[in-house]
Amino acid sequence: MPKIKTHKGTSKRVRITKSGKIKRRKAFQSHNLEKKSATRKRSYRRSQNVAKADIKRIRRLIQA
Repeated sequence: MPKIKTHKGTSKRVRITKSGKIKRRKAFQSHNLEKKSATRKRSYRRSQNVAKADIKRIRRLIQA
């Protein structure tokens, strides 16, 4: 059996913390920022943990 390759798109978008949680960036921050309020844009800056339902799938993609 060949080695399983890391999904590079996923590995660029998520990071594993020392405690084993998976962090991700929030969406909707890249364009059309003039119409979004400052509060909304500020909340996009903070990273978030990946949802519990998605952890198993993402771990398989990044082989961690």
